[in-house]
Amino acid sequence: MSTPGRFASGAEVREGLARVGYLADDAIAGVVYLADRLGKPVLVEGPAGVGKTQLAKSVAEMAGARLIRLQCYEGLDESKALYEWNYKKQLLRIQAGRHGAEHAQGAGPAAWGDVEEDIFSEEFLLSRPLLEAIRATDPVVLLVDEVDRVEVETEALLLEVLSDYQVSIPELGTVVATQVPLVFLTSNNSRELSEALKRRCLFLHVDYPEPEREKEIVRTRVPGISAHLTDQVVGIVRLIRQMDLKKLPSVSETLDWAATLMLLGAESVDSDLARETLHVLLKYQSDIAKASKSLAVGGA
Repeated sequence: MSTPGRFASGAEVREGLARVGYLADDAIAGVVYLADRLGKPVLVEGPAGVGKTQLAKSVAEMAGARLIRLQCYEGLDESKALYEWNYKKQLLRIQAGRHGAEHAQGAGPAAWGDVEEDIFSEEFLLSRPLLEAIRATDPVVLLVDEVDRVEVETEALLLEVLSDYQVSIPELGTVVATQVPLVFLTSNNSRELSEALKRRCLFLHVDYPEPEREKEIVRTRVPGISAHLTDQVVGIVRLIRQMDLKKLPSVSETLDWAATLMLLGAESVDSDLARETLHVLLKYQSDIAKASKSLAVGGA
């Protein structure tokens, strides 16, 4: 297994991410650098929409690596995460073997043994994201997205991969990675993850950015936006995040709102325009009503 060492320093990581449009702070860049040097996965926790998934995508782009994504969901099992056998193809092979045995003298058990060995070979194996990342010979970044959505039992599937970068297949043996992939696991904190999983990872909490950094993100991701409009957008979003809402606006929704205002030709935001476009920022009618009332009273 090759030794990691893609980046020379945290500063290099931060500069590289900036080149691909991801504005990381020192904490984010430092954890990515350490994960690379230590060969450990990164568990990225924080509210939805603050750039956790985009971090993995941007690291892959910066490093010139292929992104392999495992989207987690309730009910995810080994056949979708690790591997499964191509049962239809296996059945066809068995039927072909039986047909051949009928025309061969004394080819009963021996022929079946050959068929059984054949159907559990590489030809019939379907690789899923975890196994694909382990077997990759080119540089890869593995993204295990929203890991908190799977059941606790399913986390066990990840432990061997994250500990030893290997996958055990009973019929074929143990597949060991020839290189250490960069691994990012994201979580929205919908449930507590197991200690065993956390123990294997470096931890990174990504929260809503500070005002100046969010302004920089807006200016970078929304070309042509003025400094005045950027200040207003970020100021209003931060005001809304202080409200008691079902879902606070994320960074991605800040960017969507800024882009919307640009498309509308707005040079500044007054309370009327803010209320008319709140549906871009907020996704619950009760939140829109509450924010609209607050903006009407306080002004934008």
